[in-house]
Amino acid sequence: MSVLITGSTGLIGSALVTSFISSEDHVVRLVRSGGCSRAAGSAAGSAGDVSSVMWDPSRGEIDAAGLEGVDTVVHLAGESVAGRRWNDAQRARIRDSRVLGTRLLVGTLSRLETRPRVLVSASAVGIYGDRGDQVLGESASHGSGFLADVCREWEAEALSAEAFGVRVVLLRIGMVLSGAGGALGRMLPVFRLGLGGRLGDGASYMPWISLGDLVRAVRFVVSNESIAGAVNVVGPNPVMNREFTSALGRVLGRPALFAVPAWALRMMMGEMADGVLWSQRAVARRLLDSGFRFEYPELEGALRETLGR
Repeated sequence: MSVLITGSTGLIGSALVTSFISSEDHVVRLVRSGGCSRAAGSAAGSAGDVSSVMWDPSRGEIDAAGLEGVDTVVHLAGESVAGRRWNDAQRARIRDSRVLGTRLLVGTLSRLETRPRVLVSASAVGIYGDRGDQVLGESASHGSGFLADVCREWEAEALSAEAFGVRVVLLRIGMVLSGAGGALGRMLPVFRLGLGGRLGDGASYMPWISLGDLVRAVRFVVSNESIAGAVNVVGPNPVMNREFTSALGRVLGRPALFAVPAWALRMMMGEMADGVLWSQRAVARRLLDSGFRFEYPELEGALRETLGR
């Protein structure tokens, strides 16, 4: 199998590259710099190796010839929503990196002589907005707010690939557990000092998934041709923020007694605080109904595996 991956240097992308290579698949990394080492469909491409193809979404540039021969696309690229405080310029970067980047990619795929059979495109549980304790399967309505609006536009661009016969899977991803980065990586230093605790009132649901289960879920939807459309990529047992922080404290052997009020988070982070205060009780109905089995279905076990505890 020849797999094109955007966002291949990020937390999820790096893990996927390693996974596909270990299965002796040929991986094509769509990158902004470093040039094109060889085209995906060239004779030089072989199972278990990696090549690179150039693109620049901000300029609308992509090496289309380098995508010929790819049969699977995993699209993860996008500006970090937690990289810096949101202002008008940062909101535009977050939106455009996802919406315009996906539009460029899908438009290019539509013009290939041989099109891929499946496009697996990242999205996020943020599409549901702030929903309290409402259980959110994939058929739940979209929410409101900046993050929900971006996810809705992002998914619409990816779904346009269905018009030329490509199966599209939309990964609505929750918080990915990894000590190497992401939300958990940013929380660890504070919790290791014994200064961690709940955020806001602690009642917000935090959909989470171990990095290993996320990688397995991506491989699962790629190979399962009956799966299309939205898929919640979250652990089967969502927990509230206060349960999450207590479990993390236990795993680290540190107290988790402190609390950061919602008003303080909003003062420090502005609108970006929505990402940690919104409650999304998302459940993995499509994955479970399709036969996927989580290796780490419970939060504490997933944290212990992630942190080597």
